[in-house]
Amino acid sequence: MGKMKIRLLPDGTIQMETEGIKGKKCMDYAKVLERLADAKVYQMEKTEEYYQQEILELDETQRLKDN
Repeated sequence: MGKMKIRLLPDGTIQMETEGIKGKKCMDYAKVLERLADAKVYQMEKTEEYYQQEILELDETQRLKDN
């Protein structure tokens, strides 16, 4: 499970860091924070997790449905 760390700095800047969230999914977390804080992202640094693929695991009872 992923984590989102948020820091509020004295100048009003908000820093967010995700951990355990692979791929571009972390961008969704940034969008949520923007909406919640009524803020705008000015700078983004991508970690190595951003460039990794998320591996989805299905258990035996899950099946893909045909349309």
